[in-house]
Amino acid sequence: MIGEISIDFRNRKPIYEQIVDRFEILIVNGVLDADSQLPSVRALAVELSINPNTIQKAYSILEQNGYIYPVKGRGNFVSGNEKLKLRKQESVYASLRENVKKGQELGISCEEMTEKVQEYYREEKKQE
Repeated sequence: MIGEISIDFRNRKPIYEQIVDRFEILIVNGVLDADSQLPSVRALAVELSINPNTIQKAYSILEQNGYIYPVKGRGNFVSGNEKLKLRKQESVYASLRENVKKGQELGISCEEMTEKVQEYYREEKKQE
């Protein structure tokens, strides 16, 4: 499971945000089952060679957003709520809507925008 989490140290996005994003994807795609236990803060910090406080911050955000829940003395577990996936999808659609609006303001046609979306989608599929 820990192998599913990777950090891009060249990415401008903070490490804790990269961890949050990756766990969110793993959870909404069902890679991590509901009620399954996450690695301990210490274990994940050692595996990723980063400060445990960074992992703790990521876990705190995941908890605030409803992706995980803590059990005192036992660790953190996956919430597995189907609404999380719908909420994540709506967030992506909202970003898409905003980018379409910006594209319209710049005079980008629907056909050009659609072509680029398809191109980017194919590029991402190749990287999987």
